[in-house]
Amino acid sequence: MPMSGITSRPLETLLPGVLELARAAGRAISAIYAGPDLGIETKADQSPLTAADRAAHEVIVAGLARLSPAVPVWSEESAAIPWEVRRPWQAFWLVDPLDGTKEFIKRNGEFTVNIALVRGHAPVLGVVHAPALERDYYGYAGGGAFRSDAGAPGRPIHVRSPAVAPVRVAGSRSHRGSSLDDILGRLGAHTLVSMGSSLKFCLVAEGEADFYPRLGPTSEWDTAAAQAVLEAAGGAVLDLEGQPLRYNTRNEVLNPWFVASGDPGRNWLALLHD
Repeated sequence: MPMSGITSRPLETLLPGVLELARAAGRAISAIYAGPDLGIETKADQSPLTAADRAAHEVIVAGLARLSPAVPVWSEESAAIPWEVRRPWQAFWLVDPLDGTKEFIKRNGEFTVNIALVRGHAPVLGVVHAPALERDYYGYAGGGAFRSDAGAPGRPIHVRSPAVAPVRVAGSRSHRGSSLDDILGRLGAHTLVSMGSSLKFCLVAEGEADFYPRLGPTSEWDTAAAQAVLEAAGGAVLDLEGQPLRYNTRNEVLNPWFVASGDPGRNWLALLHD
């Protein structure tokens, strides 16, 4: 398909294929998850890599090549694509084949497959599949956000607005730091919900949490799919200057610090600038 075809193709026509592809990657992950050997290695940045990361990557890259052969794919497992190559991309797939590798290794079920379509530096379609939970979150610009359990038809999800006390805060299960404790100390009455991977965004998208502050490193493939879901559900993912996260705008692959939030009528960033 020519590049112009994918950039103009209605998002709702792409979604079923992407959803099935995420589930296929989930099946590849689950096959390894059920076995005794996770095939754990250590990457150059000291982060873990498993056989499931590689297997899911291969499934997704092959599937996207069939779905949209002219559209480039940028995956965590192909992260070394030079900026000079990426810079002119009008649209591309941004993929984390296994988000939450630490949760996968701990076998707590809180890991996901993330696939996003980025157009004009914005994530416009996203699928977040949680294989161990048999759960999907997905959404696209102008079409709303949905949750599906065990392959059932999706039901619409929305952020909670207004966010009444006690505020529900989503926090990382494996990356909690003192910065989150500082925010919680200023917040007042609240409930902390600890969760791994991009599921924290999804908790906000379905109204089970009100905001998720991330004052630590994430890469672009960690956030794009879940950002698309959350924005489609009525929420936002903003950097500390109040601007939506954008993708493939520079050589750097790390995101700025951000807040993912529900209720649009509340100034969540004020909690960070206090």
